[in-house]
Amino acid sequence: MGKYEELASKIVKNVGGRDNINSLTHCITRLRFKLKDESIANDGVLKNMDGVVTIMKSGGQYQVVIGNHVPQVYDDVLEVAGITGEAAEDEPEKKGNLFDRLIDIISGCFQPFLGALCAAGMIKGLNALFIFLKLYSSTSGTYITLNSIGDSVFYFMPIIIGYTSAKKFKLSPMVGMVIGAALCYPDIQKTALSTGKVLGQFLGNDYYTTFLKIPLLANDYTSSVVPVIIVVAFAARIQKIAKKYIPEMIQTFFVPFAVLLISLPIGFLVIGPIITVLTNLLSTGFSALYAFSPLLLSILVGFFWQVLVIFGLHWSLIPIAMINLSTLGYDTILAGSFGTSFAQTAVVIAMFFKLKDVKTKDLCIPAIISGICGVTEPAIYGITLPRKKPFIFSMIGGACGGAVMGLLGAKSYTMGGLGIFGVVNYINTATGDASGMYATFICIAVAMVVAFLLTMFFWKDETVIVEDEKGRKLEVKKEILTSPIKGTALSLSQVKDDAFAQGAMGKGIAVEPSEGKVVSPFDGTVLTLFPTKHAIGLVSDNGMELLIHIGLDTVQLNGKFFEAHVSQGDHVTRGQTLITFDLEAIKRAGYTTQTPIVITNTSDYLDILETQSEEVTLDSELITALI
Repeated sequence: MGKYEELASKIVKNVGGRDNINSLTHCITRLRFKLKDESIANDGVLKNMDGVVTIMKSGGQYQVVIGNHVPQVYDDVLEVAGITGEAAEDEPEKKGNLFDRLIDIISGCFQPFLGALCAAGMIKGLNALFIFLKLYSSTSGTYITLNSIGDSVFYFMPIIIGYTSAKKFKLSPMVGMVIGAALCYPDIQKTALSTGKVLGQFLGNDYYTTFLKIPLLANDYTSSVVPVIIVVAFAARIQKIAKKYIPEMIQTFFVPFAVLLISLPIGFLVIGPIITVLTNLLSTGFSALYAFSPLLLSILVGFFWQVLVIFGLHWSLIPIAMINLSTLGYDTILAGSFGTSFAQTAVVIAMFFKLKDVKTKDLCIPAIISGICGVTEPAIYGITLPRKKPFIFSMIGGACGGAVMGLLGAKSYTMGGLGIFGVVNYINTATGDASGMYATFICIAVAMVVAFLLTMFFWKDETVIVEDEKGRKLEVKKEILTSPIKGTALSLSQVKDDAFAQGAMGKGIAVEPSEGKVVSPFDGTVLTLFPTKHAIGLVSDNGMELLIHIGLDTVQLNGKFFEAHVSQGDHVTRGQTLITFDLEAIKRAGYTTQTPIVITNTSDYLDILETQSEEVTLDSELITALI
């Protein structure tokens, strides 16, 4: 039983009990009962019940307005009543394009420990600086101590991400940490597994051991990010199932037992091979590309290096570089990645001058310091990746730096320091030729200038300054929503539906359409496309969740007069046609065409400002939301 069992029991009781329910469906915010006798339902009790916004009776349905968590309440009502629901106009798990969803998950997992991440990056950078200045050696106790402090966050990243991602996916945080620890366990790492006898090949790779006679491919998970997130997400699903079937009195021990016993072996047997195969494919691809055009390879490595690092696929280039160093005495493969840390740092420098959010701005200084020293995780995960466009600018800057290294034929003669301390890697110690080091200086300059200028000219911080009721200045961001429908603007209070008019589903506005077309009011993703096509749920690329409900009670038309031009999960751009409908036919059928446009995650915003214009077109600014 779910968390809304008590509420569900009260609802069932006050709609007249199980025997009074003919059927039950739900839409985005309300339970839609078809009752045998509406007169025996306790309207007053339900209206005043904690967890119920209001009740409505319309179209032969007894509607209990719950809010955005109606799917969970619906599930518990079905279980309490012992009935099977009809196909519902459900709001599915939040979807978007894969890139946006992944960024949201990754940045959300890093947010809780950004301070510690920045501090560790600075310590690593200072330690590298002191080695470069020859204040002590890399074998000294001072170096080892500082390195253990600075490197621990990065080395044991799966454990920390295991905790934060578990909270995001609603898994027990301690179980998430155990999953991360298992991924870091020494005996499971590639260096340990690949020292034994080759037992055979699986997916084109040698394997050295098995799990229940299933080949276990060796891989390195320390310092990785994506593998632990995938395993934790899978484990959260296992936990949900386990809680359903394991008796409550023994769940404390047996739920984690089931979660770990199922999720981790599958993680090692599935995620490991996938990463291994992808790494090998990339390695083969990069080798072929190098044979075709070293310059093109350098550009692509510079552009994609940071993405490869995020997914842990940069290891596909390391073996090639090591082979080159051992056979040729130099390497040109990794040269393309040299400018990426400086491009990332330059983007953060530009953002420092443009950011209005003091907390984010404070993170920039340590991120810049560690970035110059070659440690870019604080910059990527805390500052640029969540904002997307600056991260892309850093990729472009990295590609330009890679082009310089490729054009100048820069060669590294060792795999030593990172960042600014890596310039000495390009000095030929055998001949004393420092031309490669000079190439790195040009690379640094080009990568930083390109990334800095792109950010300064093409990125805008949407933060605005407002004053609260006490006159204190608050820094907020704004998102502008253009009208999805042409027509006459109405306040929600004018809508002939209490749930919308009272703001039960969130703040917003309504439009009386003058033409039968709905377009996207922002760049975003289709979260929900109702089977009846009378309503659509969207989420913007910035996180605004929006419901556009064409007409009132038009769900009863069962899709008649509506045509959808997008599908659930599609990414859409501002102005793109979403739905067309026969306006006059809907009116002739006796339905009101007032169209509420509601921000369903209103609580995430400081204020919602509606347009003061009476007539709106498809390019009119309809709502400004302050975050």
